[in-house]
Amino acid sequence: MHIIVCVKQVPDPEAPFANFKIDSATNKVIPPQGVSPVINGFDEQAVEAALRIKDSQAGVKITVISVGNDLVMDVIKKPLSMGADELVLVQDPAIENGDSHTTGAVLAAAIKKVGAFDLVLCGRQASDWDQGQVPLVLAELLSIPVVTIAKKVEMAGAAVKVERVVVDGFETVQAPLPALVTISNELGEARYPTLRGIMAAGRKKPTVWSAKDLGLESGQVSQNANRGRMLKVFVPEKRSKCEVISADSPAEAGVKLAARLREDKVI
Repeated sequence: MHIIVCVKQVPDPEAPFANFKIDSATNKVIPPQGVSPVINGFDEQAVEAALRIKDSQAGVKITVISVGNDLVMDVIKKPLSMGADELVLVQDPAIENGDSHTTGAVLAAAIKKVGAFDLVLCGRQASDWDQGQVPLVLAELLSIPVVTIAKKVEMAGAAVKVERVVVDGFETVQAPLPALVTISNELGEARYPTLRGIMAAGRKKPTVWSAKDLGLESGQVSQNANRGRMLKVFVPEKRSKCEVISADSPAEAGVKLAARLREDKVI
């Protein structure tokens, strides 16, 4: 069985909010200085889901694919240190400003170049933009079924059995292989890399491809190929207002507070 896991390097979401800046001219987020990027948390859990399948049966190979530039090797190699077998990086200045569709197209081309696969796992969304669109585009371009927001993934013969999160609990669905599943945080914590795993990952060299290696022309992956256009990126303005409700008793204060909230159509 061959499992492909798609991961993304993102700015550390735990970094102080004040460290993030916006370049209004380019509509880009300036990465916080002095703060190392991380693997998207949902993607780490996708790696964990793949490793749990590998732990449960023999003959499972896990290939991790990442698309992006300025990748920090110690960060992007983390899936290898967790137990993944191979790492493929697609790096090309042409893909710098790609949207969800363009990124999905690059991932689809990379997966086809990797070869036969049974299952693709992705995080449900990335913590930098929180759009959750790339996995759906990727499944469409690969012409395979997709199951979203999984809390548990198991193999069931020639199918994948998924417990997916819904509003009031979870539902169990099954899809034929090959398929794509997006993993949610309800799967549980991803395992920590062991010292042995970190040392082994340090010795492994990732396969690095450009857009041209994937048979993609610059016009297919550049900003001109985007299906969407970012109009504006901005930091929301914070506003606060405090109004003191005066009353002679707690009961009267409650009545006045309720009236005030109703006046503002809060209740």
